[in-house]
Amino acid sequence: MALDTIIEFENASIFQKDNLVLKDVNLSISKGEFVYFIGKVGSGKTSLIKTINAEIPLKEGEAKVAGFDLTKLKTNQKPLLRRKLGVVFQDFKLLSDRTVFDNLHFVLKATGWKHKNDINDRIAEVLDKVNLSYKGYKMPHQLSGGEQQRVVIARALLNDPEIILADEPTGNLDPETSENLMKILLDISNNGRAVVMITHDYNMVKQFPSRTITFEDGKVSEQNEVMEIDFESLKE
Repeated sequence: MALDTIIEFENASIFQKDNLVLKDVNLSISKGEFVYFIGKVGSGKTSLIKTINAEIPLKEGEAKVAGFDLTKLKTNQKPLLRRKLGVVFQDFKLLSDRTVFDNLHFVLKATGWKHKNDINDRIAEVLDKVNLSYKGYKMPHQLSGGEQQRVVIARALLNDPEIILADEPTGNLDPETSENLMKILLDISNNGRAVVMITHDYNMVKQFPSRTITFEDGKVSEQNEVMEIDFESLKE
């Protein structure tokens, strides 16, 4: 594993229960890389993300994520691995009965932060990163969809993860809001974190071209040029 490699799969097979979803996965992602996962629904993108964050065990092949060997990962190591990962979902998963500040406070307390000043400083820092400095007192329902998604990114950044996993983060957003969100995610990768983004928004892939991994027929393959990708074949 090269020094700056943060995710590496070798000859891996990915299963959902007993069903083989992906075979012969060979993939290496470095710190600071921005990588798209694209492909039809059911092509294995989310299964690979869930393998990266140890929700799905790796049964065949080898993989290392943020220094952890997935084939030897013990149950008590999973929280340690997940602290190095920030996850951004399409459906927000914010606690609706708490303010933005309290949503972030909850995560920090749950992951072992104890000192009030440290907690307050960290929350201010991540809200500033996603341009929501003045929204901490708001309830989630008082925010737009784009603002809620930025809170989710702030939450993913709280413990200074090495990897951000974003599953359809622009799925429910209008084009302008999606564009703003993409700029935040790209900025995060420019600051040295690996960002892996599942998307069906192929206009976004064309607008912000980056390394792209295609999922098709149980295999993953890489296109060097966005222009070479047959997006029509990947549509549902």
